[in-house]
Amino acid sequence: MRSALAGVGRLLGATALLSVAAVATVSNATAAEVSRDGLTLGAADSKNVLVLHASNSVEVFKGVLQDFSRLNPGIRLEYTELSTQQLYQDTVARAQGDATAKRGPDLIISSAMDLQTKLVNDGHAQRHVSAETRALPAWANWRDEVFSIGTDPIVMVYNTDKLAAARVPHTRRALLSLLQAPDRPLANSISTYDVQGSGIGYLAATQDTRLDSMAGALLAAFGRNGVTTHESTEDALDKLERGEITLAYNLLESYTRHRIDQGAPLAIIYPQDYTLMLSRSAIIPKQAPRGDLGALLLDYLLSPRGQEMLAKQSGMRPVNASVIPATGIRPMALGVGLLVYLDTLKKRHFLDLWRAAILPPGDAPRPDGNIPVRTHQADH
Repeated sequence: MRSALAGVGRLLGATALLSVAAVATVSNATAAEVSRDGLTLGAADSKNVLVLHASNSVEVFKGVLQDFSRLNPGIRLEYTELSTQQLYQDTVARAQGDATAKRGPDLIISSAMDLQTKLVNDGHAQRHVSAETRALPAWANWRDEVFSIGTDPIVMVYNTDKLAAARVPHTRRALLSLLQAPDRPLANSISTYDVQGSGIGYLAATQDTRLDSMAGALLAAFGRNGVTTHESTEDALDKLERGEITLAYNLLESYTRHRIDQGAPLAIIYPQDYTLMLSRSAIIPKQAPRGDLGALLLDYLLSPRGQEMLAKQSGMRPVNASVIPATGIRPMALGVGLLVYLDTLKKRHFLDLWRAAILPPGDAPRPDGNIPVRTHQADH
């Protein structure tokens, strides 16, 4: 399984330069400004301003955007990192305020592919057709309005200093057995997404429920072992590196690989029963002031050069090399199938069951059943 999944990420073929539309260029040197939650590239006086909102970590995505900026020196790119929930809620709020106004971002990239699909389904995205979008496999393009730009396996990660290799669980059944072991090696030392605040966490957990008959038993075992919750993969990786927890369930591979490359004592588990393959998906909002520039960036990301840069800089897997016939790989296709657990009643029912299993007795429930918005940390 490990070697098969590693092969998923290899991009075949020579890299080609992207042919971009002509834009006004500026003679002075471009400026770059980086903050915790954003990045600005290009000349401040450019009349071609491209606004990108995404859940991708600034540090992880920076190299890709810098390459696009080098190819398009006449464009000022303003990037803001937001949570998947914030991306969704902001788009809906803008439309409710004045659906005809041209405001907000020109491109939205989110790892909550169900919320992106819902934005399309509810009429908040515009259609885009190009040679790059036409080259996508069917599962990666829905209605020419939402597109996969790369994929990311959802994995388990453990601290190699705290868990012996002989006890590492390679399936969910093995994880359940470890949680039930008499010596309780994972007691107060396991973490999973807070599905009440994370779009990715909610998507992964509901897909587990759909695919795995043991999902309820696993949640109950989490609760009995004093599970903690994380808001993002980065949050969980911080806890793992510090040794505060031993194992984290449902993390994104790309961010984990980045930590391992930096020397963190971590290892990835690709569950052999099934490994979900999540898409980072992009839409051009209906209200985009410069939808043409959003389309330009989208086509760059889908081009051979953009796909190679995404693989090298962010650790995402190229779209056309993401799915190979291998036991256990479960790619999630863009489309209406992702909307099932966004139904209000189904969501409320799922969250009630999740809270009952995970949260300590006495924790106040959230009676509206809604997933609250987190504004300060992207749930990547």
